[in-house]
Amino acid sequence: MARADAILLMAYGSPDSMDDVGAYYTHIRGGREPSAAAVAGLRERYRRVGGRTPLLDITRQVQSALQHRLMGGHGHAPRVYIGMKHWHPFIGDTIRVMQADGITHVTALPLAPHYSRMSIGGYRKAVEQALAEHQAALEVRFISSWHSHPAFVELMSNRVRSALERFPAGDGGPVTTVFTAHSLPEKIRQWNDPYEDEVRRSGAAVAAGLQLDAWRVAWQSAGATGEPWIGPDILDMLTTLAREGARRVLQVPIGFVSEHLEILFDVDIEAQERAGELGITLRRTEMPNASEEFVAVLASVVADADSLTAIPVA
Repeated sequence: MARADAILLMAYGSPDSMDDVGAYYTHIRGGREPSAAAVAGLRERYRRVGGRTPLLDITRQVQSALQHRLMGGHGHAPRVYIGMKHWHPFIGDTIRVMQADGITHVTALPLAPHYSRMSIGGYRKAVEQALAEHQAALEVRFISSWHSHPAFVELMSNRVRSALERFPAGDGGPVTTVFTAHSLPEKIRQWNDPYEDEVRRSGAAVAAGLQLDAWRVAWQSAGATGEPWIGPDILDMLTTLAREGARRVLQVPIGFVSEHLEILFDVDIEAQERAGELGITLRRTEMPNASEEFVAVLASVVADADSLTAIPVA
């Protein structure tokens, strides 16, 4: 593939207001309307985090910062675009804009480090559908996984180190570090999906570099679909740790890079409430968001696309 003249950063998407929650939820479900109770439950979560999340704002900040970094004062660099899987600006709309702008070669990068057919595969499907729908003559190289990139591991190691240093020394015993990522239905195991292994390898790489003795992997934000999801859930893990005598826990949401509902509610409210009930002091690492360090990671990932799992999109 020729050198990319554009980079497409893709994120999950988040409704602009509580009035949009129903339509957003319907899109996640592939056009099937959720029950009124399900929408009310999701709306309540958004209400508790202020009515909306900063995901789109953060992604736009990342877009701007990455564009600036790639230009490096030279004025010649791939143009950086953003597209969302489940809300505006949709990936398909962005593909149409790129086509109108005369873009010919694209590096597509989901802002999620670990591959699963259900998650990252959804981004790829959205790109494929947009190319077909708009008959876009774009050559797209899709980076499907960057969980083990040295720059990402270093970033997360620095985040964990800083968070551990903020725990008062000798107060409450050792700190147990728990790496978390979004749970997915257990059926992915039937596909030999690499998701679980990639998450564990990311956590293990960070733990090894920091020589962590007490660390675990747990899952969070499972959907209410009536089928089994990967566990243990972080709420259950906290209960287990409390039973084992742990009193200080650092949660590292290594499967996420931005503050959104799964962080602001599922971690900062729900997990914190459970920890309080159990007498555990729970803290989490600072999210990468649009930090200079994270933008540098993305620049490295794009530069190393040929050595990653970068697959041309037909």
